[in-house]
Amino acid sequence: MKKRPATVRMARWSAAHPWSAIGLWTLFVFLCLALGGAAGTDSISDEESGVGGSGRAGRIVASGDFRTVAEENVLITAVRGGPLDVPVARGAAKEVGRRMRALPEVESVGRAQTSPDATAILVPVTMKGDPETADARVPALLDQSAAVEQAHPGLRVEQVGTGSTAKGLTETLGEDFRRAEFISLPLTLVIMLVVFGAVIAAGVPVALALSSVAAAMGLSSLVSHLMPATSAIGNVILLMGMAVGVDYSLFYLKREREERRRGRADAIEIAAETSGHTVVVSGSTVIVAMAGLYLAGESTFSSLATGSIIVVAVAVLASLTVLPALLAKLGRWVDRPRIPFLWRMTMRSGPSRVWPALLRPALSRPFATLAVSVGALLLLALPALDMRLKQPGSDDLSRDIPVVRAMDRLTAAFPSEGTIHQVAVRAPAEQAGQARAALNGLVQRAAQDRLFAHDRRPAVRASADGRVHTVDIGTPFSPKSDGARESLDTLRSWLPQAVSAVPGAEYGVGGKVAQGTDFTAHLEERLPWVVGFVLLLTLAAMGAIFRSVAIALSATALNLLSAAASFGVLVAVFQNTWAERLLDFRSSGAVVSWLPLFLFVVLFGLSMDYHVFVVSRIREAAGTGLSTRDAVREGITRSAGVVTSAAIVMVGVFSVFGTLSMVEFKQLGVGLAVAILIDAVVIRVFVLPALMTVLGTWNWWPGRVEP
Repeated sequence: MKKRPATVRMARWSAAHPWSAIGLWTLFVFLCLALGGAAGTDSISDEESGVGGSGRAGRIVASGDFRTVAEENVLITAVRGGPLDVPVARGAAKEVGRRMRALPEVESVGRAQTSPDATAILVPVTMKGDPETADARVPALLDQSAAVEQAHPGLRVEQVGTGSTAKGLTETLGEDFRRAEFISLPLTLVIMLVVFGAVIAAGVPVALALSSVAAAMGLSSLVSHLMPATSAIGNVILLMGMAVGVDYSLFYLKREREERRRGRADAIEIAAETSGHTVVVSGSTVIVAMAGLYLAGESTFSSLATGSIIVVAVAVLASLTVLPALLAKLGRWVDRPRIPFLWRMTMRSGPSRVWPALLRPALSRPFATLAVSVGALLLLALPALDMRLKQPGSDDLSRDIPVVRAMDRLTAAFPSEGTIHQVAVRAPAEQAGQARAALNGLVQRAAQDRLFAHDRRPAVRASADGRVHTVDIGTPFSPKSDGARESLDTLRSWLPQAVSAVPGAEYGVGGKVAQGTDFTAHLEERLPWVVGFVLLLTLAAMGAIFRSVAIALSATALNLLSAAASFGVLVAVFQNTWAERLLDFRSSGAVVSWLPLFLFVVLFGLSMDYHVFVVSRIREAAGTGLSTRDAVREGITRSAGVVTSAAIVMVGVFSVFGTLSMVEFKQLGVGLAVAILIDAVVIRVFVLPALMTVLGTWNWWPGRVEP
């Protein structure tokens, strides 16, 4: 007897021992959460995250083991703007200092400073304790600032600093993500109710997706101690986990339901052999595609790849193990309780009339349909040729956030507190005097140049062992401006000459501007390697799955076309201003630099879900002896319900991320939603059927379809 596939054997065991399978899965999720929570998450440090000259500067500074403290800036300005009533403002500043010194959270209070234009007074405050937890201790300081403001009606007293900025952004952005989670879960459940028409059937994919996300969160915390995690890892796990977790369960559950309606007693095994196999292939392809991010050679991408791989692997495992057990235990109860209208709609028998009508142009006039649809997608892709990349920064934050407005007022009055270039030099300890002199000379030169801030003289800091010296030099320009970039280039051109007299010196210029510039340059250098890897992977995977060169080439070409069109839409929306009010963002004239690479890899991986599933059904139909045209019609029509439902879930989840305040998540959500929409509608309804009809029996070359 022919040995059954592993997916069938797993499903058979789970169905025969449902409580054991469910119990083991529950234990697995619990252990992942418990162990991950106990271990905590090891985040990426400055030493690990930087590339280029800014990365070198970060490593030099880290080697100096400087004491880091939480610093707060209390800013006093006139409520109506303009010059201050200086005596009144100085009195308020003295009161701020007196109140702050009385707090146990405060280590010291610096001398009040008046801005050059006399529009603001700044009181620097240093907090006690770990800077990482300053946001938890800063409310006591904020209360004192608020009390001073209340006592001086004509003045605005606000704080910007380590704790207050983190607290202000966390409150706003945290509320954003809570709202996204609150919307995405009910939205997914509603879509599942429409798909299945029954509450339990709708809840199973959502429950499995949530459990997969929970387990992946715990596992990613454990893995972070081997490969440190980026701060965005939780959001990416949620995004990917809900999308693929629901989709994989949906593929499986729909096929089992279809076979059960036909009276098959072995419906679970059939679903395991067909949809289960598709889930394994799709999941494996997504995993290997995400592994392409490791070729970027950057810790943030490595972390995103690791988190995505973990959650996809866990979602596949859930579909192959606990899902058959749930279906076996629930039996026909999976279709209870029924929602009358929706249930009748989902159980409607007879061939679909909608999909044959939609496919008619592609099947009856394949050449014309192929030319028009491909031409339309190429037009959508055109704006991508003008794509500009930039790192996100404070310029991209919503001005509705109070602390962001305070940051704007602070940098306007004291430019040296805004955009900072961090210059770092490391040399033998006996050269400490020369290193300090070199940096003081650099500061003196910057003081005479318009590209740099002149409201205060930068101070050179030295490490305890005298080996590392740093100085922060401010510029009056915003981080994304041409002026900021010009000031960076100027500093980098001056620095080699400044330290030329220091034997054995290593040096670099860091800071947000340098990090963004170096990161973008690094990605542009690594992009061809990642893209080439993913394209070769797609060719190899599709060729191995279908044993067809034609299918492999067409799948790669269609995925490229879909990705290019989505990039074009992304550029058209976010590099211009016409959609600002619609999507509530402020255009920086660029796309977030890490997004195209990540988006490309994710899109290629997720597109394989649909492509493998649809082409598998077409091949099944062709194996029954149907002509290519009829097999395409039969395969797409029979898979339409599942693929459409899966696409709607993905578009819904991704669109919710498009409502977030942070521009990188907004671009990610919109980019993914548009790409899935293009792939599930334009590619599947027009391009794929037209192309396969044109190719005919050549679709399966050099192999053939066997009945």
